[in-house]
Amino acid sequence: MDGDIQRDYDGTSLSSKGDHPSVSSRKESSTLSQKFGGYLSELRRWEIWRSIIIGQIVSALVSGTGVSCMFLQSVHKIQAPTAQSFLTYVLLCTVFTTWLACRSGEQGLIPVLRNRGWKYFLVAAADVEANFLLVKAYQYTSLTSVQLLDCFTIPVVLALSWILLKVRYKIVHILGVGVALLGVGCLVWADLEEDKTSQIASNRLLGDMLCLTGAALYGVSNIAEEFVVKTYNRVEFLGMLGLFGSVVNGIQLAILERTELAVINWEEWEEVSFLLGYTMCLFFLYVTLPIVIKNASAIAANLSLLTADCYSLLIGIYIFNNQFHWLYVFSFFLFFIGVLIYCLQPTPLGTAQYREISVTELQGDLELANQTPFSTNTYNSIGSARDSPGFEHIEDSERTKSMTVVSISHAVSVHAVDEGERGAKRNGNARFPYENTC
Repeated sequence: MDGDIQRDYDGTSLSSKGDHPSVSSRKESSTLSQKFGGYLSELRRWEIWRSIIIGQIVSALVSGTGVSCMFLQSVHKIQAPTAQSFLTYVLLCTVFTTWLACRSGEQGLIPVLRNRGWKYFLVAAADVEANFLLVKAYQYTSLTSVQLLDCFTIPVVLALSWILLKVRYKIVHILGVGVALLGVGCLVWADLEEDKTSQIASNRLLGDMLCLTGAALYGVSNIAEEFVVKTYNRVEFLGMLGLFGSVVNGIQLAILERTELAVINWEEWEEVSFLLGYTMCLFFLYVTLPIVIKNASAIAANLSLLTADCYSLLIGIYIFNNQFHWLYVFSFFLFFIGVLIYCLQPTPLGTAQYREISVTELQGDLELANQTPFSTNTYNSIGSARDSPGFEHIEDSERTKSMTVVSISHAVSVHAVDEGERGAKRNGNARFPYENTC
């Protein structure tokens, strides 16, 4: 009987029999409120807002490339997508491949080429062709079609992340993507109301296929970038992309666009300035995009880039005399909310290499804690007072001059303090000075 009373007291037996459905409903509502509160608490993290802010900078750079490309094609009649990107890859090669060559050990240029060079060649080829196909699509289809179809990158990245990177998505991620795609629908609706689809499309089917293929190749490049920047580093990816991208782009330029280069008037400052503007925007886009991908994910980066269409349309109001539509602002709001919702929950990689790195760092910190030649004072929480309830203290009586505090949360932090002396704090492989306090 006492057991029945106890089971009834904690609510387990009664709720399972269905005698008190209010207890179960209260538990469910409490769980939902806790999850919602946890999501809201994530908004206080600076990492989320930093990713969003940098993502909007990247989006503005994408808008700059689009506006420059429209000027070159519509005003100056320059249609050379490969030539426009060539200087960007050369800049990446000059900066980051040189940086990589100055490194020593296994992170240097030669070991990377020997171990993973052919993979970077394939990634660079996909990236070069993605740039070429999307810029080429503007010659055959409408702006509305390009805006709608280049979002095909998002489902490609979702699928490849699930299959190759072993990322597992939750409801909050799907909700964020859905809200952002609603913003795309608003942009297309605004274009239809403004009757922009009346622009001449010489071969809509070909243009749409070029756009879809380019978007898919961008997805492949973004997935490779996410894996590299989270497993290795950003310098390696950009250095290899600049090296092989310059080679692939240069060969394609020599084969396909020799006559287009002759059309460019290098003495016309406006044409040259737009070419340089396109080059610099694309270069800084490549430099800043890995930061967003490393802090968040490739999906979050692509959702952030959706606002580039809004920026381009707003710029077009002043440059191309386009008409303002209230849906531009509403779509931007949906893009922002979608990115914010998606970033509320992290999406760590599930690949063996990424898990191995995390485990290695954890084991290194634990080994450091075990090998510390000091006495060990173990606390069940950092900063708890000696007289506080739940405080646990274990002391080695033979060695009491020093103290080590071990705290394991999301990562393991080991703090070693020697009395009267300055020490060093270690987390993973990083060392930096700190005061003699915990």
